[in-house]
Order: sequence, then C-alpha cells, then structure tokens
Amino acid sequence: EVQLAETGGDLVQPGGSLRLSCAASGFTFSTSHMSWARQAPGKGLEWISSIYKLGTSYYADSVKGRFTISRDNAKNTVYLQMNSLKPEDTAVYYCALGARSTSPRGQGTQVTVSS
Repeated sequence: EVQLAETGGDLVQPGGSLRLSCAASGFTFSTSHMSWARQAPGKGLEWISSIYKLGTSYYADSVKGRFTISRDNAKNTVYLQMNSLKPEDTAVYYCALGARSTSPRGQGTQVTVSS
C-alpha cells in the first residue's frame, strides 16, 4: 500500500522560508517519480513540482525560482524547500506519487503565509 506522509507545514511571515518533507513507503521509491501539489482555500488542487527518478525537476510558473524539490533515496523522502514565501502560497501541501501527479497523495501539511 502506498503511504505518503507530509510534515513541515507552519505559519510563516511573507518572505520567509520553510522546508517540507514527505516520507514514502509501500513502493520502490528510488525508481519512482515524485511530485508536490497544493490546494489553496476555496481553490482546486494545483500541481507545483516534480522530481523524476534520476533527479530532473520541473516547476509550475507560480513557484519557479522560489521553490526547490529534492529527494533522498536512502531515506525514501522527498523535500520541498520554499523560499520568498508569499501570502498566495497559503495552502495545504501534498506530495504525490508520479510525474506531474496529484494522486495518490498524502494527508497534506498546512502552510500559512501571513504577517
């Protein structure tokens, strides 16, 4: 069974940084592409970043240049480093299995950007 567990969400001021983590189990992580998605209040689910099994990464325009996705295959973990956070980045953040994927995904972690 695929299990994905996101952690690291918090309340942060505009311009601040956070690093999200996603611990994966139930599949072969090292040969899997992984993604991050988010859902802002009152909006639909938005794909924001993917990292392929060999490390190539892709980003939505809304986060390009501010967010960095990475992975540690020894720890079965994917990360999302978020810098220069804006209020519009407020959302529940999910990691997902697959390339440019939003499902299957974990339970999510809340990120709130506010002064």
